[in-house]
Amino acid sequence: MRCPYCGEDRDKVIDSRATDGAKAIRRRRECLACSRRFTTYEYIEPNTKLVVVKRDGTRVPYDRAKMLDGLERACYKRPVSSEALQKLVEEVEEEVFRQHDREVQSIEIGRAIAERLRRIDQVAYVRFASVYKQFRDVQDLLDEVREVMETPPDPPEQGKLF
Repeated sequence: MRCPYCGEDRDKVIDSRATDGAKAIRRRRECLACSRRFTTYEYIEPNTKLVVVKRDGTRVPYDRAKMLDGLERACYKRPVSSEALQKLVEEVEEEVFRQHDREVQSIEIGRAIAERLRRIDQVAYVRFASVYKQFRDVQDLLDEVREVMETPPDPPEQGKLF
């Protein structure tokens, strides 16, 4: 593991624990060269290779990094922690793998992300929705913003972060 600060590959693990739901192992590390600390996550690769069916009918392998990348773009310069985004991705991933064996429509993944993101940050939700819902014009965007403003966010469920 290379240190994200100095690039050295000598570190020691300070703490190691399973994440909620045991989908990953969280390791707290300290670089032996610069003494800075950082966190890494080791994800358990599922046995089943899930395929995502995109809107145009193409099929691509499931990739959690794409989900996280889209969320990071939607939350750019918004007060949303990376831990909240990781938790959102884990919840969506758990739902997708529980409900689908081999294939899942990309629109279903987008829906699951959007409903959770709306409860975290409304601006990030509108950014995400502009891509997910493929707004045709400014009026579609304004309609979505009005709906977000008029609908109070759902209260968080027991045991859920969002």
